[in-house]
Order: sequence, then structure tokens, then C-alpha cells
Amino acid sequence: MITDPTLTRIGEAAALNHHQGQRDAARDLLARIWDDIGGEQGDPLHVCVLAHSMADTQDDVREELMWDLRALAAADLVTDERAAEAGVTLSVTGLYPSLHLNVSDCYRRLGDLDRAREHLRRGRATIGALGDDEYGRLIRGGLERLTEELGDTA
Repeated sequence: MITDPTLTRIGEAAALNHHQGQRDAARDLLARIWDDIGGEQGDPLHVCVLAHSMADTQDDVREELMWDLRALAAADLVTDERAAEAGVTLSVTGLYPSLHLNVSDCYRRLGDLDRAREHLRRGRATIGALGDDEYGRLIRGGLERLTEELGDTA
């Protein structure tokens, strides 16, 4: 269970987007939280989760990619200890399949299929960190669909 108040706020913003269809409101709230945490200088866990959520609120794929790359870079700085302290039950390694899936999909939509395939492979390489739960199945399914779309058999 998430115990970190900032992650709770980010989750509320993500819910505005994903469950209530209020993309603009979610983007505005995430922008305020971004300022509150100090942007890219903030706690890497906050930066990672917020950037991952902010990417989903973008109208332009280039902006979405920028946020996804921020999330990926921040994930490299997050420790399992920090995640556990915040109440995150997933290991940091478990973040990478989704992060790489999103980056790969952005590159696919931009027509950069080599980079798309590179991130798809990286996402699939970390798939073992996912649990056999709804989230794990969602991400595995996304990676499988993208593999088919890209015709990637590696």
C-alpha cells in the first residue's frame, strides 16, 4: 500500500486521466506536483512515477516521449529500499517493462523502428520482474502486441 503522500497525489492525477477521462485536469495537476517536487531535481521515485503518468496525458507523441525518457532515466536512480519505504510493492526492476514498452511505442509512432525494437527488447528482457497479476498481464500483453506490430522475433 502506497504510504508516500506525493505518490498518492500522483495516483489521484493518473486516475483523473485513466478512470475519469479528465486528461487536461490530470495534466494540470501533474504539472503542479512537478513544480512541488522540484522537477527533475526531485526525489527520483517521484520523478519516475510522475513522468510516467504525465506522458499519458500528452497530445503530442514527441512530448510523450520526452516524459517517458525522463521516467526511464529517473528509474535508474531509484532503489528498492526507497520504493519499499514509499509503500511500493513492485521492485524497481518491475518498472522497466512498462517504461520500455511506452518508450518503444512512442518511437514506433514516430517511425523510428530501430529504437522502438531496441526498447521493446529491453522491456522483454525485464519481464520476469512482473508478477502474475492484473498489472503484469497488462504489461505482458502490451509487449506482445508491440512485438507483433514491429514484427520483432528476437
